[in-house]
Amino acid sequence: MDGPLLKLNLRQTPTGLIVAVRLTPKSARDAIEGLEAFDGDTVLKARVRALPEAGRANAALEKLIAKWLGLPQSAVRVVQGGKSRIKQVAIEGNGVALSALVCTRLAEL
Repeated sequence: MDGPLLKLNLRQTPTGLIVAVRLTPKSARDAIEGLEAFDGDTVLKARVRALPEAGRANAALEKLIAKWLGLPQSAVRVVQGGKSRIKQVAIEGNGVALSALVCTRLAEL
């Protein structure tokens, strides 16, 4: 379930932004696919080719989000849900500017 009626909950922190992501590993391609309703929340839907072992899928997700937002890979890290499909991803920088950037990128999908 995705579409324009869903609104992603972006949490601003003193160091940037936290985004909830539902990750699908072992996919045919690496991609941000939009928004999805999951367990009462709206999450960013992402796919990576990496396997979910030894942190490979999490590293691929960090790289994917950094590239999607045009940020250095060091600015993005999985901070919660390392072994779960639902991850909390921290993005370092100005929270207001990052929120606008995420919204802009979502509108382009």
